[in-house]
Amino acid sequence: MALKFRKMHGLGNDFVVLDVRDGKMTVGPDLARTLADRRRGIGCDQVMVMESPKTPGTDIFMRIYNPDGSEAGACGNGTRCVAKVLMDESGKGACVIETVSGILPAHMADGGLVTVDMGAPRTAWNEIPLSEERDTLHLGIGDGDTLSDPVAINMGNPHCVFFVNNVEELSIEHLGPSVERHAMFPQRTNVEFAQVISPTKIRMRVWERGTGVTQACGSGACATAAAALRRGLIGRDVEVVLDGGSLFFHIREDDGHILMTGAATDVFAGEMAA
Repeated sequence: MALKFRKMHGLGNDFVVLDVRDGKMTVGPDLARTLADRRRGIGCDQVMVMESPKTPGTDIFMRIYNPDGSEAGACGNGTRCVAKVLMDESGKGACVIETVSGILPAHMADGGLVTVDMGAPRTAWNEIPLSEERDTLHLGIGDGDTLSDPVAINMGNPHCVFFVNNVEELSIEHLGPSVERHAMFPQRTNVEFAQVISPTKIRMRVWERGTGVTQACGSGACATAAAALRRGLIGRDVEVVLDGGSLFFHIREDDGHILMTGAATDVFAGEMAA
């Protein structure tokens, strides 16, 4: 049986997109690991699965798998890519995507970019979740030298944001794994390393839970913008510069929702023996 797929990326954060809305195939952790393998499969940072909608008013239910087979609750760059697929398919300028973490409206923006309403950040210790009650604005973990006092944020998945003086100097492939699996995070965590350039610009690099270093992480950039706003370091409009390019954010004052705008790029479509 041939498995049809699309390869896409958002700022170099790459995805295998599968459409199983016809119900003829199910995707689980084993298949996701195979597809994500860059030597034996197609290769990607995440596998995005388009399932039939579960809630009235939504266009699809989107499931997200990491390369290790674990399921993710959110993926901002992947959501933009799937939103582009849906809008190209329907010819409409908007769509609504449901995930295990909530409902995400999306629309086409200027210049062929895609905007997704990523919702409001969750900041209570048990919403992250943490293993014990802590002030999530000043978490108080780190090595006390290179990394210290991060902010904990949940954007549909857990994030730990460190503000540093020079993000380019950091060996995040060595720093990320220990923070991801820190005892403070019972579900592990994504780890962001952020340098505030100005009140409207942040440079960020990321270690993604279950994946490793990636070129970009949409939910991580959202978490970084939210953390910086909570610390009073930026305003409500900010550019976050990742290794793969820039994402643009507006954080609404009335409800705290984070609107993320960025590219969603088709690479190729193909078939793989399933």
